[in-house]
Amino acid sequence: MENVVIHEKVIDAQARGVPVVALESTIITHGMPYPKNIEVAKKIECAVVEEGATPATAAIIDGVLRVGLDEREFERLGQGEGLKKISRRDLAAAVAGRWTGGTTVAGTMILASMAGIPFFATGGIGGVHRGAETTFDVSADLRELGETSVCVVSAGAKAILDLPKTLEVLETWGVPVVGYKTRRFPSFYSPASACPVSLTADSPQDIARICHAHWKLLGMKGGVLIANPIPHEFGLPEEEVEVAIGAAVEQAAQQGISGAALTPFLLATLERLTKGKSLEANIALVLNNARLAARIARAFAEVSKEGPGAP
Repeated sequence: MENVVIHEKVIDAQARGVPVVALESTIITHGMPYPKNIEVAKKIECAVVEEGATPATAAIIDGVLRVGLDEREFERLGQGEGLKKISRRDLAAAVAGRWTGGTTVAGTMILASMAGIPFFATGGIGGVHRGAETTFDVSADLRELGETSVCVVSAGAKAILDLPKTLEVLETWGVPVVGYKTRRFPSFYSPASACPVSLTADSPQDIARICHAHWKLLGMKGGVLIANPIPHEFGLPEEEVEVAIGAAVEQAAQQGISGAALTPFLLATLERLTKGKSLEANIALVLNNARLAARIARAFAEVSKEGPGAP
């Protein structure tokens, strides 16, 4: 496509049959301050490389959809001002208006699909916000998972969300939610919530076979969501997180913050209320997800070689 530029390292990896893992860029543009944002983004890419795959961070630069970034582009996203947070609804405007910004989960899924990359690692997906029965605030990430054939490895949905309602919407969209070595949906900062998952896989190979059956054997469209719990040593007590989230949500309501600005505000407030512990947990879980995504991508390449009758 004319407005999609795939980095040469990604093209080379695909040509050689090396698995590729897509990564989002809002962690750079809206996730944390410079230079921490660049430092963390590079660590995530390194985690993918260490597991034998090629990283492909997605972003929009001057209206061009980019899959895979060079050093200059990382720095521009890390230090730039007025950068946009770009989801599905924003893509056409971003191209027409020559925007520069970071892609959300939905935005990254679309770019990954355009580039032929079926695996994507993130921190947590967006979902149904608390109080959505009044505000109707439901992330575009959920619909994207129902429509775009990309496997998203996450630590569940962001803890600031209504997890039961998020899972209900994922069920409505027919999205397989696979718990990695867990029967409980992760609560982002905590390894488990009270919500069960319908599927459990104990290895990257098991997940690869589910993806292969979903897309190749059955010809079904849509994403697969992998719920990968934060490592226990980095997890935060769920009760502590809930108290902080309650305070953050109340502050957002008092200040009239909603829409696209809500999630960054809530996450920043959580970081302040937890004295930085939520940020450190966030970094740990993203790195954990990147490693698992690379392992799944490698396993999927092997399963695909087994042919159309692979179990």
